[in-house]
Amino acid sequence: MSQRDQKHVVIRHADRPGDLGWVVMAHGQVYDQQFGWNTDFEVLVAKIVADYGTKHDPAREAGWIAEVDGRRVGCVFLVAGDQPNVARLRILLVTPEGRGLRLGTRLVEECVAFARAADYEQVTLWTNDVLTAARRIYQSFGFILADEERHHSFGHDLVGQNWTLDLRTGAADGDG
Repeated sequence: MSQRDQKHVVIRHADRPGDLGWVVMAHGQVYDQQFGWNTDFEVLVAKIVADYGTKHDPAREAGWIAEVDGRRVGCVFLVAGDQPNVARLRILLVTPEGRGLRLGTRLVEECVAFARAADYEQVTLWTNDVLTAARRIYQSFGFILADEERHHSFGHDLVGQNWTLDLRTGAADGDG
């Protein structure tokens, strides 16, 4: 690859003006283009982002933006779950222009590392079975399918899935 073809890739905190709005817009556009999902999905993402933006605890919650050559192309958030020792991975996205650079893996890696540092015992996530690339990433980190259920959302019949990563079982890896 020539120097001219090399891309400057950065994973950074989602803390700049425009980041949160971009997350909502990008989800709406990408999921419409790729899956035909309606604005109900964009509303869900907007609620997640608004909750994060108004009341997140920086010691326990974080968001990241992936950039290529200074342009936003991906994101992910880690937020507190319903139980004190459980975090939730939310709204992972890599736009078509950012794909093929392992950015999804790098974003999930940031989440899992942050969750460990914040002393979470478990990370959960909800996704839909049509999101096969994301599922492969989750599985590569050791997430296990906990359950799935059919639902009608975003204008489509879907199969929602809950995945869980137990951070305690992998915490000693590499120590031996």
